[in-house]
Amino acid sequence: MSGPQARPGVMRLSPYQQGQSAIEGISNPIKLSSNESSQGPSPLAIEAYQQAASQLNRYPDGSQSALREAIGETYDLNPQRIICGNGSDELIQLMARAYVGDGQEALLSENGFIMSNIHCTAQGADLVIAAERNYQVDVNAMLTLVSDKTRFCTIANPNNPTGTYIDGSELRRLHAGLPDNCLFLIDEAYAEYATAEDYDTGIALADEFDNVVVTRTFSKIYGLPFLRIGWAYCSVGIVDLVQRIRTPFNTNGAAMAAASAAVKDTAYIEEIRTHNASWRERISRTLTEIGIEVIPSQANFYLLRFAKDSNKSGGAAEAFLQSRGIIPRPASGADEFLRITIGVDHENEAVLHALSDYMDAP
Repeated sequence: MSGPQARPGVMRLSPYQQGQSAIEGISNPIKLSSNESSQGPSPLAIEAYQQAASQLNRYPDGSQSALREAIGETYDLNPQRIICGNGSDELIQLMARAYVGDGQEALLSENGFIMSNIHCTAQGADLVIAAERNYQVDVNAMLTLVSDKTRFCTIANPNNPTGTYIDGSELRRLHAGLPDNCLFLIDEAYAEYATAEDYDTGIALADEFDNVVVTRTFSKIYGLPFLRIGWAYCSVGIVDLVQRIRTPFNTNGAAMAAASAAVKDTAYIEEIRTHNASWRERISRTLTEIGIEVIPSQANFYLLRFAKDSNKSGGAAEAFLQSRGIIPRPASGADEFLRITIGVDHENEAVLHALSDYMDAP
């Protein structure tokens, strides 16, 4: 083959498949396939976005100062330890570029954000995947796979597509078993939805240790996926290293303006969090009563499991929901599972009615 040759890691990858967003023949379907916030962003964020239109002829603030200050104020964090990106996805990519490569290993759990796998593979790293236990990150399984080549370890907490989590003590136990020269990245895209009393973020770990990174996003509870904006919290040393390889204007001005306003509107976010928790409990209870297993979730979605020995399946349930104008997300390679985002009231009611009818059908 002539011409430039891609790195071997790139050739091992397949293109990412995003969630379906349309149903042929149905206008305005209920889209519950991408874990978006159906309630949308804070009105203050929309206003800030619109006001940013007057600055389209200017480059954005490459230092991201206003957004870092706003995040630091809301979360009580040192802005000097915050770095922003084109979604938390880009920040995961930057961390992989900086810390793992050819001949080294990236340790991941069976389920998690698939882009972590993609970024590490593209860098030439060997993926080491730990099986999960009861749809939950298994710290023991991960620790048995640690080697002298382990340079990058990442989990999503809460996890995706399972919605499960590990508590603060397990998070610390996993970190303690990693080499000091291994970067530990905790993907907390759904952290703001978690209500379990023993759920703990990795922020304290990042304060204590120089090899811990916590990533967050404005694409979920803040309702800004259209703008692609996220942030990471880590040591000043890691920030300095990532600053050397990120592009100067990787976060656009309109996105930073909207995110700065969104993160300050804590009352609005609390309303969404309460709505999500209430519906999460009701959905789980209702679907369990009609014979569908619901994996316990701390996120804004729920994973359904259909028994293999029944005449029901994730694929058939997906087709039935689509016939009702509802778009869920099938689980890759596993016909017994189906993932559905928690929506607004009428969307959730529609899902419950449709799944009830599906289970009643012969």
